[in-house]
Amino acid sequence: MGVNQLTVTKHPDGPLMVFPRPAWEDFRDKISALPMDAVRWKRMFLGNAMDVDIDASSRVLIAPELRASAGLERSVMLIGMGSHLELWDAARHAAHEAEIMRGEMPDALKGFSF
Repeated sequence: MGVNQLTVTKHPDGPLMVFPRPAWEDFRDKISALPMDAVRWKRMFLGNAMDVDIDASSRVLIAPELRASAGLERSVMLIGMGSHLELWDAARHAAHEAEIMRGEMPDALKGFSF
């Protein structure tokens, strides 16, 4: 049985996070369990979450308010992140990547073999 419903919510870096329903439920449970000092983050992730159906042509309709928050215009990037996908405006993604490349590599990656 395939996935026919996704959950979409905001990401603090600007894109949208797109979860298959089972992965969303795991993420939602982890966010819900955070202490009260994280209530603003809980509100961002959980309060902006919207379920979307995958239609017969394998398309999804993203709500206008979520599209606006991610700056999704015409050209988008869908980035696989393991348990979920990130949906970026292509220009925003390019700028974000350029900013990362100008910065220093995190210590956690310095000993990593590519």
